[in-house]
Amino acid sequence: MTDIPWKMLALAWMAGLCIPLGGVIAQWERSHESHVKRSWLAGITALGGGILLAAISLVLVPHAMNALPLWPLLGLFLLGAVSFMQIDRWLARDGSARGQLLAMLMDFIPEAIALGALASASPSAAMLLAVFIAAQNLPEGFNAYRELDGAGLSVFTGMSAFVLLSLLGPLAALAGHLWLADAPMVLGAVMAFAAGGILYLVFQDIAPQSRVAHHWSPPLGASLGFTIGMLGDRLVG
Repeated sequence: MTDIPWKMLALAWMAGLCIPLGGVIAQWERSHESHVKRSWLAGITALGGGILLAAISLVLVPHAMNALPLWPLLGLFLLGAVSFMQIDRWLARDGSARGQLLAMLMDFIPEAIALGALASASPSAAMLLAVFIAAQNLPEGFNAYRELDGAGLSVFTGMSAFVLLSLLGPLAALAGHLWLADAPMVLGAVMAFAAGGILYLVFQDIAPQSRVAHHWSPPLGASLGFTIGMLGDRLVG
């Protein structure tokens, strides 16, 4: 166990703690609904979408392409998209207030696994992925808390659940490090599957929420988010 990258596990937990941090911000933010507020919330959603796109294009897909032959790569990418679509359809039929929460976890867990697996082979890529995870967990935690709060969940219950969910980060990273660090094709498969699913979620759930009628600035958040991703890639890489 001496080779466990404790620094990376700490980074995975810090990235996970952005989930309850987003919930804290949502709890503080109790202003009256207005056109300005809707525009601001749409911009935050677009920011998260832009960061997700950066994670797909700068980390997940490049590593998957290096690890996998063409047809398994394409098949797993499309399988991820179809799988996330089926989960999304099930959530829509179920009608419960947990769609944002599960979408957040579907991003968080595969990326944390990849972070742990990359910790030894490519520390700079792992560091960049940790930054991406933290940056996307903050707006996703914000949106998920607002969703659960609207369903009548108490503050204590919601925050306690979010803190516990943050522990999935280091647990998934540890699993990735122990079992996938020496299995680049399996790791590439996880990345391709996650990338396909996340891209589906961006266009199905995130992008539509970033638009406000008669207001054109919120989608700029997506460009800002991708800019943050490029900056992180250049600084870390």
